[in-house]
Amino acid sequence: MRVLVTGGAGYIGSHTCVELAARGHEVVIVDSFANSSPRVVPRLEELAGSRLSLHQLDVRDEAALADLLAAQRCEAVIHFAALKAVGESCEQPLEYFANNICGSVSLLRAMRETGVNKLIFSSSCTVYGAPDSVPVNETAPLRVANPYGRTKLVVEEMLADVARADAKFRYASLRYFNPVGAHPGGRIGEDARGTPTNLMPLVCQVAAGRLGQLKVYGGDWPTPDGTCIRDYLHVVDLARAHVSALEYLVDRDRSLTVNLGTGRGASVLELLGTFERVCGKPVPYEIVGRRDGDVAAVWADPSLASRELGWTAALDLDAMCRDAWRWQCENPDGFDG
Repeated sequence: MRVLVTGGAGYIGSHTCVELAARGHEVVIVDSFANSSPRVVPRLEELAGSRLSLHQLDVRDEAALADLLAAQRCEAVIHFAALKAVGESCEQPLEYFANNICGSVSLLRAMRETGVNKLIFSSSCTVYGAPDSVPVNETAPLRVANPYGRTKLVVEEMLADVARADAKFRYASLRYFNPVGAHPGGRIGEDARGTPTNLMPLVCQVAAGRLGQLKVYGGDWPTPDGTCIRDYLHVVDLARAHVSALEYLVDRDRSLTVNLGTGRGASVLELLGTFERVCGKPVPYEIVGRRDGDVAAVWADPSLASRELGWTAALDLDAMCRDAWRWQCENPDGFDG
C-alpha cells in the first residue's frame, strides 16, 4: 500500500516508516518539523533501502493535505503528528487543542474529500488516567487527567463518530504505554531537544555526563521498591504494531482499539539497574518528592492486540536500554550533531 505518515520524521513515526518499508509498503512522509528534524530522512532512506517521498506541511492545512493525498494516490494514513508533552499541555492547552484536535479534523476532512478511508491513530494510555486496577485492558474507564490526554480521547471519539457516519471508514486507535529505546543500528532514535522530560532520555544523558543526576519522583509508593512502575515498550515493537494494524484494517475490514505494551511493569529503580548492568555506566540519582498527577503503577493487558493483530512485544528491557544507549553514544546531539 501507499501510506501517508503524518509526523513521519518524529520518534515513533520514523521507526514506523522503516517497518512499513520493510514490509513492502510505500511511504509518503508529512511533517512540519516543529518537533523533529529533516536530517532524519536520509537515515530513513538508508535503513529502508529506497527513496521516501517527503513533504513539509502542517496537518491543519486541509487543502494541502487533500492535494497530497490525491497526487500521491495514498490508500491509508498513519497519524502521528501531535504535540505530546503532558506538562506543556497543562501550560498551553489551547495550543494542544488547536494542533492535536483541529489537525485531526483537517486530516479527516482531507481523507473524506479524496476517498481515503483507512486510518491508524497514535493514541495513548493517558486516556485511562489513574486506572482502578492493573493490568489495564481496553474496557477500563476513560478518565483523562490533562489536556494532552484529552486531545487523544477526543480524537478517538471523533474517529468512532466518523465510522458511524461512513460505512466504508475503518480506523485503529493504538493506545501506547511507555515507548523507549531506538533502532538497533543506532541511526534513528529519540531526539530529545533541550532537557528531556521522558525517563529513558534522561537516564542516557545522566549516564553520558550531560546531566548531573536523575531525579526519581517518590521513593514511598506502594510498590516493591517504592518507585513508580510503568510498562516500557521498545519503539521497534511499537512500530511493528502499526504495520500489523494497517494490515488488519485491510484483511479484516473492521475498526479496532487496542493497548500496546509488554504486559509487564518495571519500576524506575529496576530500569536504572538494568541500564547500569547492560550498558556498564552508572546512573546517579536522587529520590525527591512525588509529582502531582503520578500514579504508583500502570501496565497494560496486551492480550487483545495479541488475539486480533497477532502482535506481541518481542524485545525486553535489556534491549530497550542497550539500544537507547547506543543511540545516545552515536548521536550525542541528536540529528543536529
